[in-house]
Amino acid sequence: MVKTNAVRLLTAAGITLETFEYEVDESDLSGTHIADVLGVEADNVFKTLVARGDKTGIMVFCIPVELELDLKKCAQVSGNKNVEMIHVKELLGLTGYIRGGCSPVGMKKAYPTWIDETALLYDRFYVSAGKRGAQMYLDPRELAGYIHAEFADVTG
Repeated sequence: MVKTNAVRLLTAAGITLETFEYEVDESDLSGTHIADVLGVEADNVFKTLVARGDKTGIMVFCIPVELELDLKKCAQVSGNKNVEMIHVKELLGLTGYIRGGCSPVGMKKAYPTWIDETALLYDRFYVSAGKRGAQMYLDPRELAGYIHAEFADVTG
């Protein structure tokens, strides 16, 4: 089993999960590539994106890897007028994670988090385990409860 901070935190909280490791292709960190490597449907693999709102500051969004974040919808659900993606150079300092290994669990701070409502179509889904080459497979409702996330339509 993968032993990352995210996995340890969820396991300690009594949340059932499976972990999967895969060979990292530094030339293709895309989530669709991860889905292919794991042999699963891309709409069941979620990526973790970090954005900044003009009123609320840093926010986290988990969306299917094949979809794009709709910043207008993000602004609406978060009470901001403007939302923009953070620069990748800020990711490690804000979250403790690097691109391709960002998990919604165990960030440096507990940021407001939204999970795309399509996650509710699944009993379990895949999210990063907190390092490149590792995914967790768990119930999206349990994850949302643990990280105090809300479900919303945030993709376009």
